[in-house]
Amino acid sequence: MPSTMDRRLFLTSLLGAAAGVAGLSGCAESSAAATGKGAATAPLATKVPAGTSLKIASYLNVQQLQFKLAKLPDLPFTVSSWVNIGAGPDVINAFRAKSLDLANNAGIPPIQAHYQGYDAKIVAINITRKPNYLFATKPGSDIRTVEDFRGKKLAFSQGQAQGVVLLRALKKAGLTYDEVTLVPLTSNQFLTALQSGQVDIAPLANSQAPAYLQQYGSKGARSITTDVVDLLNLLWAPVPVLNDKAKAAAIAAYIPQWAKGQVWQYENPDIWNEEFYVKTQNLTAAQAKAISDLANKPLFPPSWDEAIAWEQETADLLAEGGFVKKFDVSSLFDHRFEGIAAKSVPAEYRS
Repeated sequence: MPSTMDRRLFLTSLLGAAAGVAGLSGCAESSAAATGKGAATAPLATKVPAGTSLKIASYLNVQQLQFKLAKLPDLPFTVSSWVNIGAGPDVINAFRAKSLDLANNAGIPPIQAHYQGYDAKIVAINITRKPNYLFATKPGSDIRTVEDFRGKKLAFSQGQAQGVVLLRALKKAGLTYDEVTLVPLTSNQFLTALQSGQVDIAPLANSQAPAYLQQYGSKGARSITTDVVDLLNLLWAPVPVLNDKAKAAAIAAYIPQWAKGQVWQYENPDIWNEEFYVKTQNLTAAQAKAISDLANKPLFPPSWDEAIAWEQETADLLAEGGFVKKFDVSSLFDHRFEGIAAKSVPAEYRS
């Protein structure tokens, strides 16, 4: 297991200047983040006040395209900016800068934000039952199983979904942290690190893997699939935004559109493949189909019990490695929004 100093250096390299602003040294946590106090508990307004606006994350413009293709009704508020941002650390920085009000991430960024002393809450949950990531090897590698990761250099992003997928895979394979070398990187550095041999293994999203393997498969790169899932696809927002009654009402109105957009994408893969993967990501039709064939059926649970349990397991796993302090994750969920997504979709899309 990494030493205390190793962990500090590791965290510093990942979080950079933002961590300094957050007062990360000494692993300080704000009282609000530690206790969940200060968040609004008043019932949500049933109508969005005129003049309300939100700044919403839409990585690669996915949200706007979903809404357009699904022909969903206009939102009852103004989206002052669609922010092309997706990675958890970048989202946390944008929250701090007040340039973002609502984001779509996996389960680990809210844990990371809490550890940094930044208070934000989860407002919607989509359960993913199938793996969204696989492990890719560098060219010329002889690695074929997770057990073969022993003694290897592994790309690891503590604040992103790829990080927890890696930690869960190691635990399932019976490997400890001191049996591998975790190389601190962000996910947008993984491909370059693989290509250059900086790392032996990196977790790639299903959407990234086909292009990488097409280019480097002939040079000995391969994929290693597991049944490890990153269970949560969620919406979350800073507590100051949620304490604004108008913005909270706007978020409540946005959640059904978010859920319906994902259902439409799942039910219309051929259109989505052409309009998104082929036209905007420059993939071939075959590559697009390979990605959509791995897509998760969206599931919006009426109850968040399973999500909370999974989030707690994730936080505990990170705490075991010394990456965060142990805490009760129930403070990360704003239950005023529980069930909104589930009520907006057909029964088959409720887990």
